[in-house]
Amino acid sequence: MPPIDLLTAETFPDSVKGLAEVLADAVGDGASMGFLAPFDHEAAAAWWQAQGPAVADGSLLVWVCRDPESAGGIVGTVSLALARKPNGRHRAEVIKLAVHRAARGRGLARALLATAEAAARASGVTLLMLDTVTGSQAERVYLADGWTRYGIVPDYAADPGGSLEDCSFFYKQLAEASG
Repeated sequence: MPPIDLLTAETFPDSVKGLAEVLADAVGDGASMGFLAPFDHEAAAAWWQAQGPAVADGSLLVWVCRDPESAGGIVGTVSLALARKPNGRHRAEVIKLAVHRAARGRGLARALLATAEAAARASGVTLLMLDTVTGSQAERVYLADGWTRYGIVPDYAADPGGSLEDCSFFYKQLAEASG
């Protein structure tokens, strides 16, 4: 398994290009990740650059998986958005889990997800949430990994081509809630 590293405020800027490649590839493959076509590397890089302040203040944790066989290029990523509200500091949202098409089928998505879950647990987060397109490969990964689907919203978001898709919402309790 290629190494998975947490980016810091110092390492994040140098990783934007690789993060953009993975995000643009996912959207280009039809993944509904909040963007509409056309969505190119430049647009993906701009989105990632805008996340820099959140990475710097610690409210967004970003991990990357670098493949030594592809000159250390980024082949996957996952992020954890920590809740900012005082009454929600026990929860976080898993966002932008993506693996480049050339690196799929090797368990990287599950490894990235497990990394984010372990870090959340270690930091005292007890509840994780996420959403994904209903019926997608990502949904199958979450269901197989013990996530609980708590609802499906019809026509929640448009895919990159503009067609409305149903969205499944999931949670995973990492520890028993206290209180």
